Amino acid sequence: MIACEDPFNDSGFVTDVSVNIESYLINGQEAVIDHEAGTITATVAFGTDVTAVTPEVSIAAGATINPEQGSTIDLSAPITYRVINGNIYKDYNVQITTAKPIVSFEIDGQSALINHNSRMITLTVAEGTDITALTPEITLSEGVSIAPSSGVMQDFTNPVIYTVSGGSSMVEYTAVVSTPVEGPAVAFLGTAATASEITNPDELSAKNWLFAQYDGATYISFSDIAGGMSLADFDVIWWHYDSAMNLPSQALSGPVTTALQNYLGSGGNILLSTFASQYVEALNIVPTGKGPNNVFGDFPPAGFVDGSSWGISFVGHESHPVFSGLDTYAPGKAYFLESGTFRLNHTAWWFLPEWGGYGNGQGWRDQTGGNNLASEAWDDALDGRVLIAEFPNGGTDINAMIISFGAYDWYNEADASGNPSQPNAYLDNIKLLTANSLNYLVEN
Repeated sequence: MIACEDPFNDSGFVTDVSVNIESYLINGQEAVIDHEAGTITATVAFGTDVTAVTPEVSIAAGATINPEQGSTIDLSAPITYRVINGNIYKDYNVQITTAKPIVSFEIDGQSALINHNSRMITLTVAEGTDITALTPEITLSEGVSIAPSSGVMQDFTNPVIYTVSGGSSMVEYTAVVSTPVEGPAVAFLGTAATASEITNPDELSAKNWLFAQYDGATYISFSDIAGGMSLADFDVIWWHYDSAMNLPSQALSGPVTTALQNYLGSGGNILLSTFASQYVEALNIVPTGKGPNNVFGDFPPAGFVDGSSWGISFVGHESHPVFSGLDTYAPGKAYFLESGTFRLNHTAWWFLPEWGGYGNGQGWRDQTGGNNLASEAWDDALDGRVLIAEFPNGGTDINAMIISFGAYDWYNEADASGNPSQPNAYLDNIKLLTANSLNYLVEN
């Protein structure tokens, strides 16, 4: 944001000067500067002491900055710089993230869930696996060491403690490996006739995770429902639809919507994610005309996440079960898509301020009968967008949830030129949010 210091005194007013921060270095590492958004972001190595940093800040000749150049500052929390040049000024918000020490923890090609807040590593392996002799392959961030080392066989009959060291930090992670336990009966719903015929990589990745996580997982198609399949044995049905912005005709057919409406009316539960969030209207979960009003996305990836990683705000709902255990970067805030990752940005959410006559979060709740749980990372009041929601509002007998935002991306495709994406460091948050949502629906 550029502004003038004194709008009531324009004598000698000068506008042809720079108020940009031209470069910002932390320990020699250059941060990413977004002049339009007024943000400066960087990820520093694990173990870096960010409580007493002296950044190297470059500004135009004749400009001044506060905090001053050469100041030692605490970057453990966001800080704002103001550049002043003549009659005008510009603010930059600086946010520094410390790299996660463990990038991945795999056993026989299966990735564990890593919670960096609780420092827990959890993995469910196939039934019958001998957990007394497993060899993890561990990928670490730059400058980090771990003991026991990657590639060393371990007995996971009991939790194994891993000591991680980097810079001035040393922390312990607890790794727990177990075989499947009986869980809820979850149906993964799709347009393909069988699970083996799923072609969309995002849907396939979500299905594969579900089947590895829940021993009671089953694949069902819309054709199965149209043909009269009983849904009574399923605790929850999950439809993750990433293939197209418009819902397929088979999902909107009378026999299918009637069967699913009856299922919900008889105590069943449904989770709708990405473009499937629009299904709330066809299933009468929201009144006619009150479904998501802002549906968009790229086909194929248009680029990568530039600057800051993409995340959400669930401020005010920190204790809600669907957010339990998420790796957060601030209270009520979590990343889901890492900067530099290719993305499709498939989104079907509600845009509140100008569209639909909602005005704000309360207006949305009044008109849809839902409870909005999360918005974009900047929106702590949850009055701008609806990214995650539960229905009906009231806290009991919840039987439907939607998850719809561009960072909820299970598979990071190559870009239009065929260049592969880097791995998404926040995929574990996607997995945990989904598991929490499925379990929450069953329990409520």
